[in-house]
Amino acid sequence: MDTALIVIGIVLGVLGVLGSILPGLAGPPFGWIGLLLMYFAHTQDPVSLTSLLIWLAVVVIITVIDYVIPPALTKTFGGHKAASIGATIGLFAGMFFTPIGMIGGSLLGAFLAELIFEDKGVWASFKAAFGAFTGFLLTTGMNLILSGLLLWRIIDAIH
Repeated sequence: MDTALIVIGIVLGVLGVLGSILPGLAGPPFGWIGLLLMYFAHTQDPVSLTSLLIWLAVVVIITVIDYVIPPALTKTFGGHKAASIGATIGLFAGMFFTPIGMIGGSLLGAFLAELIFEDKGVWASFKAAFGAFTGFLLTTGMNLILSGLLLWRIIDAIH
């Protein structure tokens, strides 16, 4: 039973890191569930309840921030909801073309959405797209760092 928990925990930790990069997957919650499985498994370096609850608080805070920062930065740079939606659609479309495609798709999607649907000029659309893209980069970075730390703690519990 413990071996199954450990294997599933590692898989969830890896899925958490991948989910931080791939759109549509919430990475940190997967990593935290993997850590929760390490709590229940009998490992060499067990996860304490206090540690588990602290990680849960961090995951909740980062997950909430993940939904707040992109629209806030888009609005700060003069963008509208169209830029956020365009960035998301561009991100999904670009994920088939490596990470560069995801980044370019996100930026292009936000730019085109502002240009077409909000009838903004080229410069204003670019500014809004830059805000949406900056929000995407910040939250992706935060999620990736947190998920990497969770995976590290999962693997550390085994040794």
